[in-house]
Amino acid sequence: MKSDVGYFGPDSMMWLVNKEITVLFGGARALLMHAAHPLIAAGARQTSFYQKDPWKRLIRTLSLQNSVTFGTKEEANESAYRINKLHEVIKGKDTVTGGTYDALDNEQLLWVHACLQLSSIFFYEKTVRKLSDEEKNKYHVENMKAAEMVLIDRSTIPPTHEDLKNWVIKKSREQNYLVKTDVAEDVYNIIGGGPVPRHIKPIWPFIAFTAFNTLPIEFKNIYGIKNTKIKSFLISFNLFFLKATRPFLPPFFRIIAPARWAKQRITNNPNLRFKDKANY
Repeated sequence: MKSDVGYFGPDSMMWLVNKEITVLFGGARALLMHAAHPLIAAGARQTSFYQKDPWKRLIRTLSLQNSVTFGTKEEANESAYRINKLHEVIKGKDTVTGGTYDALDNEQLLWVHACLQLSSIFFYEKTVRKLSDEEKNKYHVENMKAAEMVLIDRSTIPPTHEDLKNWVIKKSREQNYLVKTDVAEDVYNIIGGGPVPRHIKPIWPFIAFTAFNTLPIEFKNIYGIKNTKIKSFLISFNLFFLKATRPFLPPFFRIIAPARWAKQRITNNPNLRFKDKANY
């Protein structure tokens, strides 16, 4: 057990948002948004992540977020270093669009970062509580540190959470910025009914349903997902049900394991203190 609280600490917005189990639902949604970008998809095609191990990319993305948020500074640095080394070899010419993909390209990195942040905040607000603009912007500024750790130029990141959201919307509306490639089709099929790790199999149909049907309209159009009144009702009802029942659940069913382990690490160190003990 290491003693430091990491880059953010339990009183940060990063801890507050990322510790929630329901925020992990955003991982599947973000993965669909990533795969709709043809150059991100081209990098995934090179590494064959989706064919060899369809969960590797999702787990890797969420593991980085968790280690940077809840790990010690050393653990966060090591996790970011491993990702950056892997990204060094992912580059080439995309056979679908003819463009150049590069896992260290700033805009491509920012796209991945933005989609995950927007999805995390979206599910937090739908399943826990509404955040103020100030709270969302605090999360945004804190998350810039995580972005810098994976070599995103801080000066290119939109200054507020709303600006980041608008950047994604603007980009997604550009002609041919989003394309349903073979990789996007693979991700769609994997999330919709592919092989699922045993421990999440019982709840995966719900996660998949919410991932598909909470996508922004530009992404729904790419994947051919239709809006219907019954889908909208089911999404609204189920997300409301999660929000209503959450306060009555024990921490094991509300808080992800890395956050619980980090809380234990800090609690066991008398030199470290934090305010938000009630939420654990």
